[in-house]
Amino acid sequence: MLPVLFTIGPIKIYTFGVFLVLAFFWGTFILWKLIRLTSFKEEEVFDGMFVGLIGALFFGRLFYVILNFKDFGFSFIKFILINGYPGLSLYGALFGGLIFLYFYFSLKNIKFLEVVDYFVPALMIALAFGKLGSFFSGVEVGTKTKFLFSIKYVGFEGMRHLTSFYEAMFFFLGLYLSYKILFEIRREKFPYGFNLKFFGWFFSLSYFLFDKIKANHLYLKKYNFNYGLSAILLLTFSFYFLYYFRSLIFAETLIIIKTIKNYGHKTFKKIFSQAKRQINKRKESHSKTDRRT
Repeated sequence: MLPVLFTIGPIKIYTFGVFLVLAFFWGTFILWKLIRLTSFKEEEVFDGMFVGLIGALFFGRLFYVILNFKDFGFSFIKFILINGYPGLSLYGALFGGLIFLYFYFSLKNIKFLEVVDYFVPALMIALAFGKLGSFFSGVEVGTKTKFLFSIKYVGFEGMRHLTSFYEAMFFFLGLYLSYKILFEIRREKFPYGFNLKFFGWFFSLSYFLFDKIKANHLYLKKYNFNYGLSAILLLTFSFYFLYYFRSLIFAETLIIIKTIKNYGHKTFKKIFSQAKRQINKRKESHSKTDRRT
């Protein structure tokens, strides 16, 4: 892994920092491209984005400090010195960012659900680049494995999972899917806010799948905070989508049952007709034998 990308004299350029800049750049670019398709004012949307970033940083740090209270206590210095005492909760950051976005757009008399769907693809690509930065810098370490795709982390024993790389590829897939969903919303095939719900489901799915193969976890007492919260959110959003698509699922189920039934009926009919022909052939052969005797 490469924590420091390169050095210019006394200045060190950190790999993770470079990827965070790339995440911000590509996220901003995707948001700008999508907002241009709407009637929303670009300056108001980007002001909302920066307000959301402030909320994300504050709540991300706050959640992390609360979950590691024994290490931080009530020290305000430790809270603000993120370089000396690093750590952010991604769930806390997402929660804080959405809360700040909601209040900002409410003040601007902009309907939150109508605009938030455009933030989802931008957020997906930002998360993907952030996870790539975690992988190349060695910030997030995977658990030991004998899997074909594994890597050696400096300071850790054995070959380990490429967890952050898996997550990055997963979020690039999320970028593609959320982009497609957004245009289905624009065609009024899905309601406003549907992309946000998809993000909640997809993000919780990613943590549910990959958090178990990470070496370090955030704990609430003795429980894995990220894994537990992901399981709850994943079930909640899954039930929502099952309810939303219940008519389609019911119709598809009926088609499958009917197809199986028809196939079974045709198969039984075919077998029955073949058996009947065999019986008739045997009867004919027996009757010919009787005549000869």
